[in-house]
Amino acid sequence: MAEWPLPETFPSGSGAVRWNRLGGADRPPLVLLHGTPFSSYVWRAVARSLARDHQVFVWDMPGYGMSEKSAGQDVSLAAQGRVFTELLGHWGLEDPLVVAHDFGGAVALRAHLLHGVGYRALALVDPVALAPWGSPFFRLVRDHAEVFEQLPPALHRALVREYVGSTGGPGLHPTVLDRLVEPWLGESGQPAFYRQIAQADQRYTDEIQDRYSGIDVPTLICWGEDDAWIPVAKGRELAAAVPGARWEPIAHAGHLVQEDAPSELTAALLAFLRHPH
Repeated sequence: MAEWPLPETFPSGSGAVRWNRLGGADRPPLVLLHGTPFSSYVWRAVARSLARDHQVFVWDMPGYGMSEKSAGQDVSLAAQGRVFTELLGHWGLEDPLVVAHDFGGAVALRAHLLHGVGYRALALVDPVALAPWGSPFFRLVRDHAEVFEQLPPALHRALVREYVGSTGGPGLHPTVLDRLVEPWLGESGQPAFYRQIAQADQRYTDEIQDRYSGIDVPTLICWGEDDAWIPVAKGRELAAAVPGARWEPIAHAGHLVQEDAPSELTAALLAFLRHPH
């Protein structure tokens, strides 16, 4: 964990959140949100690049990465939207720049549309935003989470590795794959993996989907053209739904654009963040 430290802790309503800040405090604030079943670790290269021009905040959502994982924990999209709102208050940020991936996209959208959180600009990277979502495997696990929780640890590890490795694109480096799987192993990690899937409910995006046409924040939508989890067609659909949204498909990248094409993604984000209007 030393190569991606999250030394700070915030006691959120859904458990302890681990976070960090990169870049000078005099620079424009920018917050990165990760997706599922990942953590802020996927942003490491992009975050360090963005920190040259921005004060970058990274955090692991409750139930993910290095943040608290506990029985009975609410790790739903509804809870994460509230936690993000709490965190922005804790950091004293008003109208920050926000970059959000996958499930984190839905978290950022819920915080904005339901909790009144303002953004200077919003960049969404392969976000969970439009129904239907959830792969056949995802739905199988969600409907039978109590069965999957009982898998022997070695079989569970193999399942998580296969799942995380199925995002499309050129494929993950084995060391990166190990690092993404690691938080989901062990006595707290294994049940946490199935807990977050069991609580993933499309109604949390259904509640906000009709409001996308009212978003007046400058918005960029990036999408890996080889995304095997959420087809690139969903990205075009979302870009058409958000007024004035910029559309940036990224070639030779799957769902984890940060891993597959970090340079291309960083360039697209910087071009947008410097001139969002």
